[in-house]
Amino acid sequence: MAKVHGESKLTFLESTSIIIGHGVGSGILSVPFLASRNNWHDIIWIAAVAYCMNLLLHFMIAELSLNNNGAQFIKCFENELFVGKLKMACTWLAFGLLGFSVVVNVSGFITGAAAVFSAWFHLPSVVGMLLFYVLAASVVYIGMKLVGICEKIAVISMFGVIGILFVATMLSETTELSTKFYSNNNMLALYSMIAFSLSAVMSVPQVVKGLEGDEKGIRRAIAAGTGLNMGLILLITFMTLLGCSNVTENGALVDLSGHLGGWVSIIGYVFSLLALATSFWANTLNLRDIVNEQTKWGEKISWLAATLPCLVIALVGVQSFVGFTRMASVVQVLTGVGVIVAYNRSRKRAGTSLICGRLGSLPFQILAVAASLVASVGAVLTVTV
Repeated sequence: MAKVHGESKLTFLESTSIIIGHGVGSGILSVPFLASRNNWHDIIWIAAVAYCMNLLLHFMIAELSLNNNGAQFIKCFENELFVGKLKMACTWLAFGLLGFSVVVNVSGFITGAAAVFSAWFHLPSVVGMLLFYVLAASVVYIGMKLVGICEKIAVISMFGVIGILFVATMLSETTELSTKFYSNNNMLALYSMIAFSLSAVMSVPQVVKGLEGDEKGIRRAIAAGTGLNMGLILLITFMTLLGCSNVTENGALVDLSGHLGGWVSIIGYVFSLLALATSFWANTLNLRDIVNEQTKWGEKISWLAATLPCLVIALVGVQSFVGFTRMASVVQVLTGVGVIVAYNRSRKRAGTSLICGRLGSLPFQILAVAASLVASVGAVLTVTV
């Protein structure tokens, strides 16, 4: 076992919860709409393919990080990918782009939480943003161990509230699952959304560090986290398909609320806050470490640099900033391709493969890149309604 010294040691459940918490978000509530525009057996095999492709990519990222002593993406790129006179310039450019991508996403989590507080408790938007920031950012300030513990509690709670909804749906009048074929575009769009909802690539180095380089534990945590995330996606999807005769783009919980009654909105508020909190914790913890690796500012100042800009952007409320999410997604796609190239070099340099084994060979690297590109294409295709 390659010993990695991280901030603190995580248990298997805490590591698994970090993977789940990073992936859970608005994406899984959007899957049912796209699923409703495909037949039920296509949903199953598309989900299976998405799980396998994501698992392959996450294993490669884990091994890349392990070969670089638990480093985050930018440090791995600096060590494995960037060479020559432009090495530092490329490193800082990648740092800026990836940091920008994370900040944009996290500012959206803060804005989303403020909307929940406004709808539930009628709090002013600014108050909701500040409240969520203080509560969520303080967890990351204390450190990785508390993030792991809180992710574990939040994930168990999310499964609990969705379990309540599933039972209520099964006890109510249900509709038949569709067997109609719509289009290949719809299948690709569904694959893209599921792949996006399963993605926890930036949290993988946290698992590597938290489990101190235990390759077997890392594989189990990633497989279990991705698998439980997949289970949650399928649970919400089929629950919505069975409970709603017409699934809309408003989100699964909105549609179920119309079917089961207004009480579902309370469940929706709880689930949304938990999902936003887990995503906030995972993303800002990752960005804190990226900032610290590149600047050597220390964990506390790096925490402030990772979280405060997100709050500022949310408070300023520049509407056009939402448009930057497209650029953020492009950055993430480029990062995914860069990761595979860096992994290829890292694997050759290490001369061994502790996590991937044969699954990390060149054909599987090409497959991982292809799957990432297919997911990107699927995200922009027109869906047949």
